[in-house]
Amino acid sequence: MNIESLEYFKKIAEIKSISKVANKSHISQPALSQQMQKLEDSLGQKLFVRSNRGVKLTQAGELVLKYADNIIRTYDKMLIGLEEQQKSEIKIEADFTIATYCLPCALLKMQDRFPTHNYNLISGSSDEIEGDVFNDICEIGFITRPSNEEDLASQHVIKEKVVLISPKGYDISKKLYLEEVFNHPLIILKDECIIKENFHLALNDLGYNIDDLNIIARMETTEAIKTLVQKGYGLAFVPYNAVKEEYLDKELQVSTIKDYNLDYNVFMITKKYEKLNSTIREFVEGFNKMGKRICC
Repeated sequence: MNIESLEYFKKIAEIKSISKVANKSHISQPALSQQMQKLEDSLGQKLFVRSNRGVKLTQAGELVLKYADNIIRTYDKMLIGLEEQQKSEIKIEADFTIATYCLPCALLKMQDRFPTHNYNLISGSSDEIEGDVFNDICEIGFITRPSNEEDLASQHVIKEKVVLISPKGYDISKKLYLEEVFNHPLIILKDECIIKENFHLALNDLGYNIDDLNIIARMETTEAIKTLVQKGYGLAFVPYNAVKEEYLDKELQVSTIKDYNLDYNVFMITKKYEKLNSTIREFVEGFNKMGKRICC
């Protein structure tokens, strides 16, 4: 028995006609009939009852059909797995900001260290990523908190510094208290993220909420926020890695908060070490060895 014969058998069982399957598959009807005869001989069972109106499955044929789909899909999955193993592709998911500003440079450094690796990086929320690692949709995740799943391992890899950015020439101190920010126009992200979560906690501690601030815009992305700040519309809290180049080029100003720490940690999550294949172990160990130098 071979997979090709099983695939033809499944098609014939569904269409109930050897001639129609032969035409659709661009194979002669005698050749296809011969393949089905060999399949029956290998199993020692008659699978079809042939008539002028087509074919009908025997009891044995019904049983084979029951398992055929799983066998074919398992075989296809095996081929995909072999292809991916040959490519050594590692599927990586990361929180939006990490995927945009930290990991691109990190993965280039890892690619230089492990030339046979191929990285497939996409972004998402921490909750989605944790679920995808758990369900084997991706092998490695980078999120802003350690995982609570017993089957997953979490490793702290970097600490992301959060800064307050302002337009070039804006009159503001390089170090200030959080309450001093409240009088300035602020731009924030529309969706929830770790920076907003930490900011909310700090506000609550001071007895304020987000509605007490002068919020002039809620944007979809950090890039959109940077554009508005550069054009002089307001201030914003962002990861330092997101504005490092603009700050060094003196296109933006950077301030830090004296009384509250808005920085956040980045964790790499995977399945437990003993469940990782050699390629993923190689990546994890290499990433850890490079430490804080891993990002640009």
